Amino acid sequence: MSSPYVKPKVLIVEDDKNIRDALRYNLIAENFSVTFEENGIKALDLILELDFDIILLDLMLPGIDGIEICKRIRYENINTPIIIITAKDSEIDKVLGLEIGADDYVSKPFSMPELLARIKANLRRNLIAFENYKSVSKKIFTHLDVSFDLDKRQIKIGGVEKFFRPKEFDLAYKLMSNPGKVFTREILVQDIWGFEYFGDTRTVDVHIRWIREKFEENNSKPRKILTVRGVGYKANVE
Repeated sequence: MSSPYVKPKVLIVEDDKNIRDALRYNLIAENFSVTFEENGIKALDLILELDFDIILLDLMLPGIDGIEICKRIRYENINTPIIIITAKDSEIDKVLGLEIGADDYVSKPFSMPELLARIKANLRRNLIAFENYKSVSKKIFTHLDVSFDLDKRQIKIGGVEKFFRPKEFDLAYKLMSNPGKVFTREILVQDIWGFEYFGDTRTVDVHIRWIREKFEENNSKPRKILTVRGVGYKANVE
């Protein structure tokens, strides 16, 4: 995570040399540490190996395209902000990119001041989210015999630790820390997966099923996380 004393690390994934060089020149001038790659496969290897503060991702790349890179990044639970760089008329690509976890996009040809403003805005949002997480991460919260240790990212049920994937943990905590509050599937997608709703909320139902397998004594009659028919889910109050 960036600090005021460390240059933010940006990865440029772009196969157009002119655009890549212009981005590199301007970002270095703005005191960024810049890495660049033009091949999709090599770029993905870099992302999985190294930590970056933000990624500028072209969609049309040799090797694998930007959409596949974005999917893989989010599948690996890497939350680095991604700004997609796309052709002006590729509306479907913009929508798809945001749907699978990109944070923002700019259209070619783009204004460098606008892009720099978007980069800084995404870095600020990410830093605020990180600081908010740290401010509550020392709390240990228990509801319905389910204990959450946010500092350790650990869940115990009846005093016994259970394994939860990262998104399962986040979704379970979201519901259990707000007992009785109904959350729509759309809101859960936005809050847990971090992107706007574009029509497919099945991933929420799948994760709820996985959580219930660990939470509930009888999955067919859940008592901890309840379905609100036609709306979404809520944690039971008692």
